[in-house]
Amino acid sequence: MSAPVFLADGGALGTLGPGDVYVLDGAEGRHAGVVQRRGPGERLDVVDGAGTRLRCVVDVVEGGEVRLRVDEVVAEPAPGVVLTLVQALAKGDRDELAVEAAVEVGVDAVVPWQADRSVVVWRGQRAAKSRAKWVATVRSAVKQARRACLPSVAEPVTSRQLAGRVREVVAAGGAAVVLHEAATTALADVALPAPSSAPPALLVVVGPEGGISDAEVAALEEAGAVTARLGPHVLRTSTAGPVAVALLSERLGRWA
Repeated sequence: MSAPVFLADGGALGTLGPGDVYVLDGAEGRHAGVVQRRGPGERLDVVDGAGTRLRCVVDVVEGGEVRLRVDEVVAEPAPGVVLTLVQALAKGDRDELAVEAAVEVGVDAVVPWQADRSVVVWRGQRAAKSRAKWVATVRSAVKQARRACLPSVAEPVTSRQLAGRVREVVAAGGAAVVLHEAATTALADVALPAPSSAPPALLVVVGPEGGISDAEVAALEEAGAVTARLGPHVLRTSTAGPVAVALLSERLGRWA
């Protein structure tokens, strides 16, 4: 079984090497030492959310402070294409479920979208609290999936702002795919941007329960997006994004 993962609260993990000591404290230290009762000799990983992973062994546990011996430092490569889920806000936490599963299968970034047909509306304090909940969901999913990279959660965008973002991404060599049940092109046939050291973005746009409006589809296509279908079945907004991310991850060679 792979070692459990804990997120470092700041600090450059890349400066450490085998034999060094790392002290896991704060909320993550309490979770490891008090909640999970990790003990000496157990293995665990500490990641910085930017691709650096410390493979460690527990030396000493003192309450919420866990003293670790570093066995190995692993620098995981950055993605050649930034796979980004643009998830429409949805009721009943379906959007949050989509984000959680998408992170587990490997998405690199998440953008909340206030679509025309979104029943849920993020405004004022609710917007800040709801986005913070998505951030917490991403952190939890990263640990569950044992990932070293922490996907970003952008500020919410309107349909007009999303069209602008699509235009910028396409102009920079990236691509945007709008999942739509009426599309004639299969996701498997959509042209993907080539991986690069200056990684282009690949946006996957998922609408709310009521679907994406014709006006939104037209605006996104005018900005350079393509529409695509996942398959013969119509998936829920909580399912479509993670399925698309998994299929695209396979096409990008991430699951080889």
